[in-house]
Amino acid sequence: MTKNAKIVFILLASAVLIAAAPLFILRGAQFGGSDDAGSVMIEDIEGEYTPWFTPVLETALDGEVPGEVESLIFCIQTGIGAGVIAFFMGRFVERRKWQKATGMENADDRKGDK
Repeated sequence: MTKNAKIVFILLASAVLIAAAPLFILRGAQFGGSDDAGSVMIEDIEGEYTPWFTPVLETALDGEVPGEVESLIFCIQTGIGAGVIAFFMGRFVERRKWQKATGMENADDRKGDK
């Protein structure tokens, strides 16, 4: 195993440990989302909270969006974001390979020498 592979393995194992440890250490704890915590804090401060804005999709459907549809929309957004990031990372890697293949890996350095 190379040094970089060991570092990646240790970092991944650490990330899994950090994510999984609370589930075993704090058995029976409720892990609520930030939206829930925010609305509870607003109710503590303001009393009864009335939203000033209705989401566009809820207005179009004349009701609340089902949880499954919200999850689907979130997954689509995540997929699009991951695709955009992967596309640009791939472009940078291919550009670097092309520069090495054509002997232009220090092209930016050479421009500054002129």
